[in-house]
Amino acid sequence: MGGRQRAGGVSGPVQRFLKGHRALRGVLSPVTEALAARHRLTWLNAAGVRIGTTLDLRRTAEELADFTVPELADGCAVDLLDSVLRFERDDRDGHGAPPLLRAMAVSQVEGLELAPDPVGELSVHTPQRLGAQCLKSRRPVLLGRMSPADYDAVAPGPEAAELMRRAGVHSYMAVPLIARGMLLGLADFIRAGRRPSFTRADLALATELASKAAVYIDNARLYGRERLQVVTLQRTLLPRATPSTPGLEVSSCYTPTADPAGVGGDWFDVVALPSGRTAVMVGDVMGRGLAAAATMGRVRTAARTLMALDIAPERVLARLDLAVRDLEEDQVATCLCAVYDPCGSTFRIASAGHLPPLLTSADGTASFVDLPVGAPLGTGMIPYDPIEWPVVPGGRLMLYTDGLIRSRTADVDEQLAGLLRTARSALPQAAAVCDAVRADVGGDPTDDAIVLVADTVPLSPDGEAYVCTLPPDGSAASQARRTVRGVLVKWGLQDLVDSTELVVSELVGNALRYGHAPGELRLVRHERLSVEVSDTGPDLPQIQHAGLSDEGGRGLQLINMMCRRWGACRTPTGKVVWAEQDLPS
Repeated sequence: MGGRQRAGGVSGPVQRFLKGHRALRGVLSPVTEALAARHRLTWLNAAGVRIGTTLDLRRTAEELADFTVPELADGCAVDLLDSVLRFERDDRDGHGAPPLLRAMAVSQVEGLELAPDPVGELSVHTPQRLGAQCLKSRRPVLLGRMSPADYDAVAPGPEAAELMRRAGVHSYMAVPLIARGMLLGLADFIRAGRRPSFTRADLALATELASKAAVYIDNARLYGRERLQVVTLQRTLLPRATPSTPGLEVSSCYTPTADPAGVGGDWFDVVALPSGRTAVMVGDVMGRGLAAAATMGRVRTAARTLMALDIAPERVLARLDLAVRDLEEDQVATCLCAVYDPCGSTFRIASAGHLPPLLTSADGTASFVDLPVGAPLGTGMIPYDPIEWPVVPGGRLMLYTDGLIRSRTADVDEQLAGLLRTARSALPQAAAVCDAVRADVGGDPTDDAIVLVADTVPLSPDGEAYVCTLPPDGSAASQARRTVRGVLVKWGLQDLVDSTELVVSELVGNALRYGHAPGELRLVRHERLSVEVSDTGPDLPQIQHAGLSDEGGRGLQLINMMCRRWGACRTPTGKVVWAEQDLPS
C-alpha cells in the first residue's frame, strides 16, 4: 500500500523532493537576485570607462552601441538629433513634426541580418514608429513580445520589417537620450532567437545606461560647439579672399588645433598696395584661447591700416610695436612683413622676432632668407632693419608660423630641414604647396599653423607696368603727358588718355611745388589703371577748401572727382601719390 501511487497524485518521495526544491529555491532566490544586481551595477560602472573616451560625437555614439552588444541586446542603433550635430538647440515642444535624426552608430551580433538606417544618413522616424513616440513623450518604450503588426512600427521600412521577422527579432526597447534637460537623440535595442525577451528590469538598466551615455554625448556636443565658435572667430578675423595683384599669386592655408583652448593668435594678411605692389604678412600673438584670438584681430587690423599709409615694412613694424604696447593685455607678437614690387621683381622684408621666410627659385633650389631679426612687437626694441631681396620670375616666397615646425619629439633645426626638403620637392601649384607642406612637415597638432605661399609670375608680354624717371624741373609735366599718351595708346586705352594726362599733370605739379621734385612715374594696368608719381617730400597731400578767388588748391579735388580712388603713402625715400581709374568695359 505504501509503495503504491495514489490516483491523481504523486508519491510521497516525490512530494518531499518538490517541497525541498521549492524551499531551496526560496532560499537561493535572494542570493541570485543580489548577484544579478551586483552584475548589473558592475556593468554600469564599466560604462563610465568604455563610453566617452573621446569628445567626438560619432565615436561616443559608437561606444554606446558597442557596449550594449551582446551584453544587453543582440542589436543596438543610436540616432542623434540633426540639430545636435550642428551644435544647435532643438526648441520643439513635442507637438509639431518629429525632429530630424541622423543615424550615428549601429552594432549587432554576428550573423544577425538586419537593415537599419545607414550610418551618417537621416533616420526616418515617422509618427507611426515607436521611436517617434519615444522622442515625443521623452519616455522609454518596451515591447516584451512583438506581435506581427509591431514590426512595421519598429523598422524604418517594409523591407527592414521583413528582415526582422526572418531574423527572429521578438523584443524591442527604445530609450531617449536626455542630458541636462535637453533631448539629444534615441537608442533602440532588439533581441532575437532564443534569447529571453526584454523585461522591466532590462528597461530600467537601459534607461540608466542611456542617462550616463547622454551626459558624455552632451559633453562632446558642448566641446564641439565651443571649438566651432573659437575657430569661427579665428577664421572671421583672417582674410576671406586673396586680392588679385600683378606679378604675384598668393595662396594660404590655416590649420586650427583640435583643442578650443589651444587656438592661438596666428594670422596672415595680403594687402594690395598702390601701383601693383603687394604686402604679405604673417604673425603670431603669444598665448592661446579667445584672448589671443581677439588680440590677433586687433593687431591685424592695425597692421592693415598702417600698411595702407606706409609701404616700407620696417616702418610699419615700428608703428605696430607702438600699437601693441598700447593694448591692455600686455601682449607680445611676432610678425614678418614683405612688400613685393613687380616692376623691380624685389621683396623688401622686415622681421619682428619671426621665423625666417623660405625662398625657392625657379630651378627648385630653396634656402632660408638671411635677414636681421628684430625684437617681437610690444617689447619696445625698435628700429627694424629691412633687406631688399631680388627674385627672378618663377620664384616662390613661403611664410609660416611656428605651429608648422614646432614638435615635442624633434629639434627645431630638424623641422626646418624637413621644411626645406619639402619646399624643394613641392608641387608647382601654389595652392597645393600649402597642403603638402602642412602634411609632410608634421608640426604640433595642439597648435594652429599658417602657411602662406607667394609665387612671382612674369608680367604679360604686351605690358602691365611702365616706369620712367622724370626730370627735376618744369619740363617734367610735359614729358609725363607724352609718356602717358604713348603708353596708353600702346595698351589700347585711348579712351583714358585725356583724363590720365590731366591727372598726371596735377600729380607732377604737386611734386614740383611741395615735394622738391618728381622722381619716378609709374603706370600699372591690372584690374584698374594706376598712375603714380614719387617725390622726396615728407608731407602727405590733403584736399583743402579753396575759395572762389583762390588760384590753386583744386587739383586734388579734380583728381578725387575723376578717379575711382586716390591716396598717398610714405616710402623709404619720401612718398608716392597715386590715383586709380576704372578700365573701359
